Amino acid sequence: EVQLQASGGGLVQAGGSLRLSCAASGFTFDDYAIGWFRQAPGKERGGVSCISSSDSSTYYADSVKGRFTISKDNAKNAVYLQMNSLKPEDTAVYYCAAAPQGQSHIPCLYFGTNKWEALADYWGQGTQVTVSS
Repeated sequence: EVQLQASGGGLVQAGGSLRLSCAASGFTFDDYAIGWFRQAPGKERGGVSCISSSDSSTYYADSVKGRFTISKDNAKNAVYLQMNSLKPEDTAVYYCAAAPQGQSHIPCLYFGTNKWEALADYWGQGTQVTVSS
């Protein structure tokens, strides 16, 4: 059974930190790029960060650069999103997703677009992050 489970969300004050985890099972983790996305109330889901399967290249939305760090542990089939200096505008439901990566196909190049809705094979259930001012 394929599972992609996001966890680690919660309520934090502005300036605080949270670490989100995305645990994968049931598919070949090493063959997939993993992206983090978020959706705030009344807004479309958008890309936050992405990490490639091949060389672990990382990508970030401009709004989180310098504050968020994505990493992965291949041994644990897990991807993490360390979120520091959180702001109220970071409040959203955060999702992780997995898109297959090939030699000439790098899904992370498109994480900032809505193409991941079609590229991703799997989506996690989401975890709520609430940042109070």
